[in-house]
Amino acid sequence: MHIGFLNPQGNFDSQDCHWTEHPDFGGQLVYVKQLALAMAAQGHKVDILTRQIIDPEWPAFADKFDAYSHQPNIRIIRLPAGPEHFLRKELLWPHIVEDWVPNIIEFYQEEGQFPDAMTAHFGDGGLSAVLIQAQTGIPFTFTAHSLGALKMDRLHVTPENIAEMNSYFYFGYRLFAERLSMNHSGMNITSTREQERFQQYAHPAYQGSVDINDDNRFATIPPGVNPDVFGAEVRLENEEAIYQKIQDKLVRDIFPNRRTLPAIIASSRLEPKKNNLGLVKAFASSPTLQEQANLVIFTKGEDDPLRNIVSDEISEKQVLAPIRKIIDDQNLWGKISAFSIPSQSALAAAYRFFVQYRSVFSLVSLHEPFGLAPLEAAVAGLPIVATQDGGPRESLQKGDEKFCILVDPTSSTEIAQGLETVISQPEVWDDLQKRGCEHVLRCYTWNRTAQEYLKILEKIVATPKPSPDNLLPIHPYFLDPTPDNDVSLSELSQLYLTSDV
Repeated sequence: MHIGFLNPQGNFDSQDCHWTEHPDFGGQLVYVKQLALAMAAQGHKVDILTRQIIDPEWPAFADKFDAYSHQPNIRIIRLPAGPEHFLRKELLWPHIVEDWVPNIIEFYQEEGQFPDAMTAHFGDGGLSAVLIQAQTGIPFTFTAHSLGALKMDRLHVTPENIAEMNSYFYFGYRLFAERLSMNHSGMNITSTREQERFQQYAHPAYQGSVDINDDNRFATIPPGVNPDVFGAEVRLENEEAIYQKIQDKLVRDIFPNRRTLPAIIASSRLEPKKNNLGLVKAFASSPTLQEQANLVIFTKGEDDPLRNIVSDEISEKQVLAPIRKIIDDQNLWGKISAFSIPSQSALAAAYRFFVQYRSVFSLVSLHEPFGLAPLEAAVAGLPIVATQDGGPRESLQKGDEKFCILVDPTSSTEIAQGLETVISQPEVWDDLQKRGCEHVLRCYTWNRTAQEYLKILEKIVATPKPSPDNLLPIHPYFLDPTPDNDVSLSELSQLYLTSDV
């Protein structure tokens, strides 16, 4: 089978540049790359379609073609979408319609063969798949990864601030694109069943888009972990050099008598929903944690964000400024460090470094659709304390058996108690480390993920296309992105503010 992956904001390259250094380079890149590699390893031809960037600050994304040298069945194909320079993902919407989708169709027409099916990622990839299907008939699966209405909930969008929020996040485009994607797709693929399918897709803003009770429209396929990168026994050629860089950061930030203490590790984007602020509050509230551990936050592209103002306004105002105030007020300097990790392999090495000090990984997002990061950390050897709101409750708990400690992310007390349990009780640390790693390696592999995707793709290729009577009309903006057709604030308000959120 010939499969196209639609991910306009992906910026894939053979060296995985910037993956942990920019808010647009999140877990979906890992997901798409590893899934594509696993499909290709099973003999299928795979194209990863993304946006071409010709920008001196982003040299890795300039060539039209790229590849992963160890897997000849995959092509990375970069096609223009709007201006040549880098654009954050929220600014891509008009360029997807005007440039990117027409360039994809023209590319395959010139090649003389289209993919048999597409798999679309995020709302912008989903929109691309809808428009391509309308012109070519190519079916697609839709993997949302996260949904815009849930982000609006977490950002507390109200009638008073909806215009301001929409001016930065372009929620109107996103919600309409997501509704179209889940409605027109051959299958909606979620990582979890109860939390993602029956809670996220049930959000009132998506009412009328897809029937969440229809098993012919949904498949639950969890992602996997790459043990060749994150395995506890893996050693990179530059492993010791990475260890030394981490030591240098600890020397910069942590008092000398504390540098051999365990660390509470967090690795996420500096977004409000990731709740780094809640983690710092929990650390500040616990004398036990402050006595027995340091707090270390891996950030994306920010080497010293606790001291330096960052360019992203939301990260600065809603995350870092409040964290700095807590550090000042609670006299936490010398106990907390934050710095950037340059790549996925370096991140894995960093986890292994901190395993030596019996550290713990913490992901206390206010809401986490799946949560691949704690699974990766578990394979590297770190016990996990994770949010109970989202995917970890399904991926790291089976029946009554828990492979991590789950906490209420809104409770500083509960977060602190969960971390104290692991840090202060060696037998708990040993048990969670062993059982967590074994569970992830047993249940979450990319080969298994790919096999399940391929079954779905084969099915939708062989299935007659849905009746037009069941399809939502494509919003005029996505057919002709002009001011006259723009998604209006009133349309967004009608979708979101009139729903019961």
